[in-house]
Amino acid sequence: MTGTKTNERPGTRAVLRHGGMSASKARQVLDLIRGQDVDRAAEILAGTEREAAELIGKVLASAVANAAHNDHQNPEELYVSACYADEGTTMKRWRPRARGRATRIRKRTCHITIVVSRLPADRLERRRTRQEAISANRSRRVDASRRRADLSGRLSRRRAAQATAAAEAAAAAEAEAEAENEGMAIDVDEIDGEETESAVDVVESTDDVSADVEVTEEDSTEDEVSDDEVVDQSDTEEKGE
Repeated sequence: MTGTKTNERPGTRAVLRHGGMSASKARQVLDLIRGQDVDRAAEILAGTEREAAELIGKVLASAVANAAHNDHQNPEELYVSACYADEGTTMKRWRPRARGRATRIRKRTCHITIVVSRLPADRLERRRTRQEAISANRSRRVDASRRRADLSGRLSRRRAAQATAAAEAAAAAEAEAEAENEGMAIDVDEIDGEETESAVDVVESTDDVSADVEVTEEDSTEDEVSDDEVVDQSDTEEKGE
């Protein structure tokens, strides 16, 4: 019993005719995306470094666009139901070799076909369940990260408040120290003023003492002079007699 023919496979297809590579090279890449979801197949092709991956990626995008616009299907519910590469025409070229000979060059081509179909109901259900679990896990991670961010924000605000309080305390201590220094300066000035006043009083007292001494000296000299005058007068009186 023969299987389903290539052109009778159900689904939406896209075909690339006369691709510039051999069919064997294209088949190695097509084997990676067969049976995969459309999104997963696009990711695989984006991470494949083979030259055929770029052409097959374009064919896959064309098949998805055909299914969305022509068959009105949801692109998120599609998967690669079939993909294959058939041999195309082979161009013959010649290369000159030694002793007048020539070597044939075969430039092979291929026809790449990709068929996308809607996922079965059970597979869609499993996919929805997995996506819900992933979204729930993501929401839990987001909530945990938000809680950590809030905690770190509260800690940072608390640290900022502590730093501000410490700065204010340091400023208050500096102000008190400056006030004490100013008070000490005022006391020193008062002491200096009292010392100067006492020195002035001492000088004045010494001046008074010196003045008294001078007065007593003047009085003693006057007494001596009067005594001399008395002696002179007594002598003259004796001579007159």
